[in-house]
Amino acid sequence: MHQILVRGLKVDVVRKDIKNLHLGVYPPEGRVRVAAPLRVNDEAIRLAVISKLPWIKRQQNRFLSQERQSEREYVYRENHYFFGQRYLLNVIEHAGQSRVEIQNKTRIDLYVPPGSDALKREQVLLAWYRRELKALIPPLITKWKGIIGVTVEDWGVRKMKTKWGSCNINARRIWLNLELAKKPVECLEYVVVHEMVHLLERNHNDRYKQLMDQFMPQWRQNRDILNQSPLSHEAWTY
Repeated sequence: MHQILVRGLKVDVVRKDIKNLHLGVYPPEGRVRVAAPLRVNDEAIRLAVISKLPWIKRQQNRFLSQERQSEREYVYRENHYFFGQRYLLNVIEHAGQSRVEIQNKTRIDLYVPPGSDALKREQVLLAWYRRELKALIPPLITKWKGIIGVTVEDWGVRKMKTKWGSCNINARRIWLNLELAKKPVECLEYVVVHEMVHLLERNHNDRYKQLMDQFMPQWRQNRDILNQSPLSHEAWTY
């Protein structure tokens, strides 16, 4: 990877054995990255970026204005989100098995060993998030494979820094960001559909948008809900 400067804008360039040029803007501050075919030179990349400058600026402004949580400390009455709803954390130290329980749709009870630190508490909560998220994904894939007409051979959940989901077209495998456990369920469904449609169309081109319009007419609304929800605190690295 190397970097070029386009009208004062730093652009990371990665060359791959691909057919088309892909331009992305990533959180938290709008880093610009171009994946380019091996044959495309820097001048062609520069011209492509210039043609997209208004769109790039809009994406960067959206990231910079998006609400962000402070770093979580996993202490009493701290705010945490679960499928789009805000809860207050209640830390309960006990000698039994670590677990998480929802109380009265307003509180998350986090049971942890006595003297547990923030890292241990985070691990327990993330493991719970993962289980809850993974329980919702298979029914969604089953629902949408009949609508879209594609088969997902494998799927998984993992923490991702710059994407809500990804699709390996050759393996027919999709990955979903663990952070989706904190977002409204319609956002999870939108990302599942988004990645499954990539099994019909690799690129985010007009055909891709037409397919999304066909299968999920409200996809833009769900995308906006996802993009407007608070971003988690991350020590972002690339």
